[in-house]
Amino acid sequence: MPKIKTRRAAAKRFQLTGSGKYKRRRQNLRHILTKKNASRKMRLGQDTLVDKTNEKAVRRMLPNG
Repeated sequence: MPKIKTRRAAAKRFQLTGSGKYKRRRQNLRHILTKKNASRKMRLGQDTLVDKTNEKAVRRMLPNG
């Protein structure tokens, strides 16, 4: 049986937490920042967890943790 390869793009975007969940960055903080208020930009700059519905797909892309 060959080794299972990790999807490198997913490995750069997601990180496994100690409790077994996946951490990710939020979207909408790359451009068109002038119309977004400061509190929204601060919130978008913080990491969040991958939703439960998408966790299985992320786990499939990262078989080695």
